[in-house]
Amino acid sequence: MQIQWTAWATIAALLVYLWTILNVSLARGKHKVAAPAVDGPAGFLRAMRVQVNTSEQIILFLPALWMCAYLLSDRWAALGGAVWAVGRIVYALAYYRDPGKRSAGFMITMAATLGLLVGTAIGLLR
Repeated sequence: MQIQWTAWATIAALLVYLWTILNVSLARGKHKVAAPAVDGPAGFLRAMRVQVNTSEQIILFLPALWMCAYLLSDRWAALGGAVWAVGRIVYALAYYRDPGKRSAGFMITMAATLGLLVGTAIGLLR
């Protein structure tokens, strides 16, 4: 079984996650929020929320991605993974500017995860 496309999608997702972690680190320096503090100015809090929300989402996403790859298709799973990564970037960039405008990125991310779960179920039923 070939799963290289899903592996690439996983790398993309993990790079997006690392980017959100880096942004928290940069926000700590910019806003002088020393660890372990998790409270500070709005710019820091936005960066922190993006990273925490991405942590919450990746827990659902990664198992769904790999189950879909194994049970349905490497390419379909990778497509869902690419959509997820783009959705997280859209979410993050919107949230950094205005948290009220994060909905599109969140919906893209959730649609990708749900699509992967549906793909997994289809694979199980075949």
